[in-house]
Amino acid sequence: MSFNYGYLVEIMVSLLLLLTILYCVRLNRQLRLLKADEQTLRATIAELITATEIAERAIAGLKSTMRDGEQNLGERLERVERVAAALDEQLGAGEELLTRLTRIAGAGRPTAEPAAVPDAKTVAAAAQAFAERTRARLNGLAA
Repeated sequence: MSFNYGYLVEIMVSLLLLLTILYCVRLNRQLRLLKADEQTLRATIAELITATEIAERAIAGLKSTMRDGEQNLGERLERVERVAAALDEQLGAGEELLTRLTRIAGAGRPTAEPAAVPDAKTVAAAAQAFAERTRARLNGLAA
C-alpha cells in the first residue's frame, strides 16, 4: 500500500507541475501581448508629441502673421485718417472759396437775375455730397 501512496503523490506532484507549466505559458503569452501593446503605446505617444510640436510651431506662425497684419492694418488706418483729415480741410477751403466766388459772381450781376445764383445752402449741399463720394472712394481703396 505504501507503493500506491508514493505513486499517488508522484502523480499529484506531476499534475501540479503540469498545471504550473501551463499557467506559466499563458502568463508568458499575456506578457508578450502587454509588451507589444507597450511598444504600440510608445509609438502613439511619440506621434502625439510630434503632432503637438508641429501644432505649437503653427500657432507661433499664426501669431506672428496676426501681429504683422495688425500692424499693417494700423498703419493703413492711420494713413487713411490723415488723408481724410486733409480732404476735410481741402473741402472746407473749397466751400469757403465757392462761397466767395458765389458772392463775387452775385455782386457783378444785375439784381434782375437772382435765381441764377445758387444760395449758400445749395452750395453746401453739393459740397457735402462731393465729400461723401470722396470718402466712399477712399474707404474702397482702404479695404
